[in-house]
Amino acid sequence: MTTLSDLNTCPSAAFVEALRGIYEHSPWIAERASGQRPFASLAALKQALQAAVTAATQDEQLALLRAHPELAGKAAIAGELTAESKGEQAASGLNRCSPEEYAVLHELNAEYKEKFGFPFILAVKGPTGRGLTRAAIIETFARRLKNAYADELRECLRQVHRIAEIRLNELLRVALLFGPQVMDWTEALGAISDSPDGLTCAYMSAAHRRTAAQLRDWMIEAGMDAHIDAVGNVVGRYAAAQPDAKTLITGSHYDTVRHGGKYDGRLGILLPVAVVRHLNERGERLPFHLEVIGFAEEEGVRYQCTFLGSSAITGRFDPALLEQRDSDGTSMRAALAAAGHDPAAIPAIARDPAALLGFVEVHIEQGPVLLEHGLPVGVVTAIAGSSRYLVELSGVASHAGTTPMGMRRDAAAAAAEIVLLVEERCSGRGSLVGTVGQLEVPSGSVNVIPGRCRLSLDIRAATDDERLAAVDDVLAGVSAICARRGIEEKLWKLVEADAAPCAPRLMDRLGAAIEAAGLPRFDLLSGAGHDAMEMAAITDVAMLFTRCGNGGISHNPLETMTADDAEVAGDVLLAFLRGLDVGGR
Repeated sequence: MTTLSDLNTCPSAAFVEALRGIYEHSPWIAERASGQRPFASLAALKQALQAAVTAATQDEQLALLRAHPELAGKAAIAGELTAESKGEQAASGLNRCSPEEYAVLHELNAEYKEKFGFPFILAVKGPTGRGLTRAAIIETFARRLKNAYADELRECLRQVHRIAEIRLNELLRVALLFGPQVMDWTEALGAISDSPDGLTCAYMSAAHRRTAAQLRDWMIEAGMDAHIDAVGNVVGRYAAAQPDAKTLITGSHYDTVRHGGKYDGRLGILLPVAVVRHLNERGERLPFHLEVIGFAEEEGVRYQCTFLGSSAITGRFDPALLEQRDSDGTSMRAALAAAGHDPAAIPAIARDPAALLGFVEVHIEQGPVLLEHGLPVGVVTAIAGSSRYLVELSGVASHAGTTPMGMRRDAAAAAAEIVLLVEERCSGRGSLVGTVGQLEVPSGSVNVIPGRCRLSLDIRAATDDERLAAVDDVLAGVSAICARRGIEEKLWKLVEADAAPCAPRLMDRLGAAIEAAGLPRFDLLSGAGHDAMEMAAITDVAMLFTRCGNGGISHNPLETMTADDAEVAGDVLLAFLRGLDVGGR
């Protein structure tokens, strides 16, 4: 059995030979990484091999890609695969394709190679390392065939590194402690949905209540005292030996957007539960109480109001929201009562800030930054503040053929100019981003000049000053555009959320835990809102981001991550908990 110690101490030639099968027919990668020994961890070794590929010339990178066989291609049929590739393709049943599947893959391989000039590369053992289905492989193949050349080149190199990661795990007989359990739990929760054709888990729906019950049961099995509170939060408590110890809270939300991904929010609940289970199995207690909270609602899907779960914890839940009604006319109060909750008990959920050490949230990044940097985890510096508006423009609907261009009061043309205004004002300004995510011409017709148009504005930045300055400029620009075009405007503010900077002491503790895992600390901003924003009202907060696959896609069924990245995040969280200073805030 090869060990990391063996790889660190053996002669360079032996190091290269031991890793010969890790990157397909490309021993130069191990040769270039060998000079960086000794590696503090397996994660550090993986990073060094990855860095060798990143620093290579494009010709070398293309040669690496072309060294890989086609999936279920000629080499596979002829029995000419390397032992590693043969095992990987067999794990996903590619050696058992039906004639129809072989025909589809043959056509896809030919079309892909003609477009890109290198073979399609996919880590067919998938995010868990256990293997993708043939249907999933074919679906991914067809989807990626639509990519631009540069994007697909980067994705293929990422897949090469994933293949190498799995092979290294097998070579060193690595037994992942947290990752597989988190992935299995995520799949189990992903099967509980309000919709048969995708994952939807809306507040106080049947799927929401089943999900809460399952989370509670897993918390209890992990060794925690657990209950579901009056707003629907699932609260697990792993008590310290000292009853008067302070409390650290971790967690995230378990509700989802419509047809969302499996990891958004839920990773931040399941990973801490897996860590607690490990601590409990060891009989290890922390010098503080640890609460893992599955917040009942963050996305705002059913009642168009966000952070219901975390606002109850902070004592800022607005009772007026209980009278909000969903699209079927059911009030929040009635939905809570139907689920067996007492809305009158919500104020008692609030935590005493003096009893808290802080709040740390683990979350998938929901973006491509960590992916592009080839890093499994990163430290969040701040959660961007957000300003959201709905704009309604009113012009004059008139005949498209008889109204001269200079005499039109075209609401859609004004909206188009506003879209470009937002893009221009928010481009190249650091963390500032602006989006028009909704754009509608009500009752529009192909031969009618649009008389009405509705659009949304979403402006975010790491600092409130930067965001509010952009909002002022954009709203002034909207008024100027409308005045010039003879358009009436109406404006509704939907959201005004302040930026939430993370606490340096907690960020540094996360950074130290990442470095202890043999990885570089990498800091990044969260452009998306999270429960940590609300929790910042009563305590110091921090966030650990985990890499999101498939180009960083989130709020989408394609949202993905790997068991290995979950493992790294679990190691970091465990080290963070063990090293947390309980004496200060």
